[in-house]
Amino acid sequence: LLWFYQSGRVTHSTGSLCKRKDGFVIRFTVLGSSSSANAVLVESADACILVDNGFTFKKLTETLTGINRSVEEIEAVLVTHEHSDHVNGVGILARKMKVPVFMTRGCALAAYPRTGEIPDLRHFESGDTLSFGSLSAISFSVTHDAADPVNYVFTSGNARLGLATDFGHCSQLARARLRDVHALIVESNYCPDMLRTGKYPPQLQQRIRSRMGHLSNLDMQALLRELCGGSLKLVVLSHISRDNNTPEIARSFAEEAVRGYDVAVHVAPPDRATPTFEVYP
Repeated sequence: LLWFYQSGRVTHSTGSLCKRKDGFVIRFTVLGSSSSANAVLVESADACILVDNGFTFKKLTETLTGINRSVEEIEAVLVTHEHSDHVNGVGILARKMKVPVFMTRGCALAAYPRTGEIPDLRHFESGDTLSFGSLSAISFSVTHDAADPVNYVFTSGNARLGLATDFGHCSQLARARLRDVHALIVESNYCPDMLRTGKYPPQLQQRIRSRMGHLSNLDMQALLRELCGGSLKLVVLSHISRDNNTPEIARSFAEEAVRGYDVAVHVAPPDRATPTFEVYP
């Protein structure tokens, strides 16, 4: 099964990963996207890594089986930050499967109470590039209420996938890193009106709205408007609040931003995996 977008460069596929004459593809699946558990599987022709893991080992195994993958295929885990919905399953996965885990030093120290001992823990500095066969992960610093949080841009050949989630301010650095991506997983956490009139206490509302919090629908829309007209062909909206947003509202903001451009919009459900997408240069 293949779903081709008009450009022919981004597909939804359940077939095998292939190498095209114009470069390696990147394949990715958002396995979960909520305040309960987050994880993204990213693959190239010769690499398979997991970004974050908030799942129990059993739930991760079941989710991967549902997309015809297995925990045995995971070669490494990259962590963005230490919040429980991103790391609760990292320690047990590392110990059971003997896979290396990559974190900044600040993140590793803050994550230890949730992960426990990680046998093969590898530190890196924000800004470093991590390589796994043909797949590279370019880390960049973001503003969030966490210890040295990062996001990533993944490259394989000329294909580029951006991850932009769990930060409250899209800095010049973040925009520069994301400028030439072909696909983007981006947070659209809250609707400002719903947050203001909802049940959250003022101090929690302030945390979410702050530069150390999360991206709103408006923030996401502004970022997409800046990226449209370049290489961007696919947007996957993630980390949508159950209390302060809806998938329909978030999608409407994204679709307004990309109107007139050849960019597809997909919404990651909170409790199941997205389709698997392939990204070409």
